Amino acid sequence: MPSRSSTARSSDDRIDDYRDAYGVERICRVLPIAPFTYHERIAQRQDPARLSARAQRDVALKPEVARVFAANFAVYGVRKVWRQMIGEGFPVALCTVARLMRDGIGRGDPGQAGAHNCR
Repeated sequence: MPSRSSTARSSDDRIDDYRDAYGVERICRVLPIAPFTYHERIAQRQDPARLSARAQRDVALKPEVARVFAANFAVYGVRKVWRQMIGEGFPVALCTVARLMRDGIGRGDPGQAGAHNCR
């Protein structure tokens, strides 16, 4: 089964696909999204300075979390990645590292979980 992130598409992507044929407002009436929200997300995509402070920090921290995870053979869990980042001088909260790892870093291969054959 494919991971959720590879199959799930955002409302923005769906609107972009059909905006020429139907228009943004008509699509937004069908999808549970306000036209202002769509236009704001497009503006944020073009100008990252419009992102919230948390989103800007996430953009900066995500490569560092990925680097620490990959540098340790992709076996470190959230706590060890967090400890390593604190040791390297990144003032980051444990819950922030957990959220960033949950959002696509450090998932491993879920198909192999529990694949041991113990007879």
